[in-house]
Amino acid sequence: MFFFDEGYILFVLPAMIFALWAQGRVNAAYETYSRMYSRSGRPGYEVAAYLLRNAGLGDVRIERIDGRLSDHYDPRKRVLRLSRDIYDSPSIAAMAIAAHEVGHAVQHSVGYAPLSIRNGLVPVVQFSSNAAFPLFLIGLFTNSGFLMDLGILFFMGAVVFQLITLPVEYNASKRALDMLQVSGFVGSSDIQPVGNMLNAAALTYVAGTAVAIAQVLRLMMYRDRRR
Repeated sequence: MFFFDEGYILFVLPAMIFALWAQGRVNAAYETYSRMYSRSGRPGYEVAAYLLRNAGLGDVRIERIDGRLSDHYDPRKRVLRLSRDIYDSPSIAAMAIAAHEVGHAVQHSVGYAPLSIRNGLVPVVQFSSNAAFPLFLIGLFTNSGFLMDLGILFFMGAVVFQLITLPVEYNASKRALDMLQVSGFVGSSDIQPVGNMLNAAALTYVAGTAVAIAQVLRLMMYRDRRR
C-alpha cells in the first residue's frame, strides 16, 4: 500500500516521531515559562511595542488575535499579531515570543535576504505543494515517470522553503535575545529561560524540514521501485 509502504516506515515515520517530540518540547517549554513571570512585569504587547520603537519601527501595528501560539508578523501589512495569552501575559514565554516576532519585523525592515526569499517563495510553494502528491499519484497509476518526477520536483519546493525558513527563524531568535538584553528586559537570571523557550520553538522548524525531506526520499524510493 502506498500510504504505508517501506519508504514511509524508513523515512517519514521517524521524521514524524521527531516532529511530535519537537512539538512536545515547545508545548512543555511554553507551559513552564508561561507560569514564570519576567522581572520587568510587562505584558507581551508592551515588550513588543518598546522593542519596535527602539528599532525605529513604531509604525508597525500590534494586534491581539485568537489561537494558541498563533503569533506572527505580517510583512505585507506591517502588522505584528500576538495571541491573547502572549499579548496580555507578563511571562517569560510571552516576552520571548513577542520579541521573536519583533525580530521578524526587524528582518523585514533591513531587507534580511533569507526572509525576502522566503516571502517571495510563498505563493510558488503553496501551488507546488498542493500539486505535488496529485501529480505523483497520477503518474504512479498511469505508470508515467514524467509525472512522478514532476510531482517530486514540485514537492522539493517545500523542502527548499523549509531550508530557507531555518536561518530566518534562528536569526529572529538571536535578534530577540539581543534586543531583550540591550533593552534591559532580560537579566542574567532570565537569559537561560528565554533561550530555552526560543530554542524549543525553533526546533519545530527543524522537524518540519526533516518531514519534508523524508517525504521526498520516500517518493524517490517509490518511483525507483516502480520503474
